[in-house]
Amino acid sequence: MLTNRIAVLFSGFLLLTLLSATTQAETSALQAEQDHGSTAREIVGKLEMLHYNKLKVGDEMSEGLWDEYVEALDPTKSYFLASDIAEFREWRTKLDDQLRAGDVKAGFEIYNRYRLRVTDRLNNIVSQLDKGLPAFDFTRDESLALDREESQWPASISAADELWRKRLKSSVLNLRLTGKEDEEIRDLLSRRYKGQLKRVEQQNSDDVFELYMNSLTRLYDPHSNYLSPRSLENFNMSMSLSLEGIGAVLQAEEEYTKVARLVAGGPADRTGKIKPNDKIVAVGQDKEGEMVDVVGWRLDDVVDLIRGAAGTFVRLETIPTGGDGSHKTILIQRSKVKLEDQAAKKATFEFSDGEKSYKIGVINLPTFYIDFEAYRRRDPNYKSTTRDVARLLAELKEEKVDGIILDLRNNGGGSLQEATMLTDLFIDQGPVVQIRHANEQISRHNRSRSRAMYRGPLMVLINRLSASASEIFAGAIQDYNRGLVVGNQSFGKGTVQTMAPLKEGQLKITQSKFYRVSGDSTQHAGVTPDIPMPQLIDAESVGESAYDTALPWDKIHAVPHAKYFNLKDLLPDLISKHNQRTSADPDFIFLREQFQYESERADRKFVSLNEFAREEERKNLNERLLTMENRRRTAKGLEPYASFEAYEESESEDVATIGGPVEIKLEKDPILNEAGYIMADFIGLGEKMSKTPPQVADFNSR
Repeated sequence: MLTNRIAVLFSGFLLLTLLSATTQAETSALQAEQDHGSTAREIVGKLEMLHYNKLKVGDEMSEGLWDEYVEALDPTKSYFLASDIAEFREWRTKLDDQLRAGDVKAGFEIYNRYRLRVTDRLNNIVSQLDKGLPAFDFTRDESLALDREESQWPASISAADELWRKRLKSSVLNLRLTGKEDEEIRDLLSRRYKGQLKRVEQQNSDDVFELYMNSLTRLYDPHSNYLSPRSLENFNMSMSLSLEGIGAVLQAEEEYTKVARLVAGGPADRTGKIKPNDKIVAVGQDKEGEMVDVVGWRLDDVVDLIRGAAGTFVRLETIPTGGDGSHKTILIQRSKVKLEDQAAKKATFEFSDGEKSYKIGVINLPTFYIDFEAYRRRDPNYKSTTRDVARLLAELKEEKVDGIILDLRNNGGGSLQEATMLTDLFIDQGPVVQIRHANEQISRHNRSRSRAMYRGPLMVLINRLSASASEIFAGAIQDYNRGLVVGNQSFGKGTVQTMAPLKEGQLKITQSKFYRVSGDSTQHAGVTPDIPMPQLIDAESVGESAYDTALPWDKIHAVPHAKYFNLKDLLPDLISKHNQRTSADPDFIFLREQFQYESERADRKFVSLNEFAREEERKNLNERLLTMENRRRTAKGLEPYASFEAYEESESEDVATIGGPVEIKLEKDPILNEAGYIMADFIGLGEKMSKTPPQVADFNSR
């Protein structure tokens, strides 16, 4: 299963009282509802018939479902005992036959044992905390494993108690390091575990069934899932244009709520303080409201707490990814993420190749959007990616730019129609993308214009968060040799999902797969840039390849398509100039050091439970970050920071700015700045080779 490389600092210890657990099991056991069996048969049938991945329903699938379900319930191997797991193994090769018969009893019996263990453990922890905070020896040299994926389930009650003793000690230590007093820590942890206990007790049979069915759908691929009637209602609400909040996509990871991605132009994105994989541990309303601990909460309950009316404030307490485990509080003003905030925007900058200066136009495109409602009512002024970019291209032409950079960093995709139509603006007639369906039929999307609107030098800038429609566009530009692709390997989501109705709820199911005109799939591997930039996002934890059940990369037949620029001859010189320029560039040195720092933090296997050791570790880490930043500032002629606190305070504004597209700036964007110099080199080398600026009309290979 996907390795969780960030510490999950649970709490709790004490002896499990088996008698009380048995009593709880008798009074709180959940049973399958009458419609669950028929829905399970319906889901199995639709997966077999409609899903792109032709996974055979048999013993192998049954074993995978057993593994996935047990992991979904107890990913850190903290609740079940080894004896529980041994008992459950009798079902390991029988689940497929049971599902075909509409029997979901095994899923409920495993869940009820899990619920027994959880409620008993939490009740004992709460009881102990109500008496006072346990006296831990923080001078003792011991550690806690950060990742228990390869660990075994506790072999005995005493082994489980020892594991939970360390988890509680770690939680207490983390809170001590944030400056909290013992009584405050006791109250916070008591509320945390009482809240978790309440939410476990509120689980109903539909929740269990949904969890069981999603363990099945994940075997097919990570983007297929079953939505119960309640989840479907929340899903539809999240798709509504009236939804107001912070503009972040959240997901559950063990007992934490994690930031999966940020909505471009949204309030969270504007703060500059939140990154994918950050964990949210508390939420506070307004600027002074009490912070509510949300560790262990249901995802939809956390979302409800964060969601609110536009103009109001919310505070998030997070554990930043790759950090030292310390917490950070971020103030965000909620707003509605409007289409205008995500609209394409432009700017122009001057760059030199050392001999000549060039005016470079930059178009930032946060998403592939279209106002479907206005489009359906035939509004002649409906907004769309292609229409907006076409207008910006015309304006840049009037400004007499020498080349254009299309910035697709952090663009998570959107409308496939817009991705293919946008390609129309840059290439002459030809295919753009191939789609292979579950029935193995292949359809192709072709561009419709006979002549490209923009015919000059082009660069596409991508990163690990460029996904789906972004990858289709970047892949087409690369396959046609129409322009340079610069940045990082993209996300790798090359699949298409549709909603299949069920009698109870709906099934989101993967039915198709994208392929480039070269025949290469964008799935899993994404798009590899012609010129790589320093990596800022860990590809092992973010991206399609981070999912265990992601569909694989493969290849189909290429389709005939034009080849424009002879990039093969230009790339060696462009890469050489880029490497020479950035090897001594203070910003690039800092980016590489920062990624190295975060990689080392992510690779940790254990965390110390010795308070002095943790304080020293934090001090050393902060000194390292300050040294890195001050070395960068000194090299750029800037005043170094006097302390780490001064450095942290300067990182970003206190609250996101509301309304309007984010301005394109070079000062804090060394990647875009270097992309401008690469574009200047590209134009200059092209002029030397052809005596004129490279244009589509002058392409010599058709």
